[in-house]
Amino acid sequence: MPVTLKLSRKFYQALGEDVTNEFVDALNNVDAAYRSELRDTIEHHFSRFDAKLEQRLTTLRAELDIKWTERWTTLDAKFDRNLERLKTELLRWMFGFWVSTLIGLGALFLRR
Repeated sequence: MPVTLKLSRKFYQALGEDVTNEFVDALNNVDAAYRSELRDTIEHHFSRFDAKLEQRLTTLRAELDIKWTERWTTLDAKFDRNLERLKTELLRWMFGFWVSTLIGLGALFLRR
């Protein structure tokens, strides 16, 4: 949205209507060219920034994937160790229960 330049009435009277209008048009054209160059420069820098940001995010995602994989592996190993420990303890209790039950039943049958 270009900003049109307005000059004072004295300027128009001193240089004339045609010359002043040409001067105003020239200044507006220069302004439009600078705005266009500025827009192109900003778009170029933004695209570079966007590419760097995407690269850094990709690197960060890869690092986080590695860390989370290591943590899940460690957690799985701890979980497996705990399950093995619980399994061993459960088997001991089951063996103790069944042995004591069989001893009690055997004593009842042999008592006769």
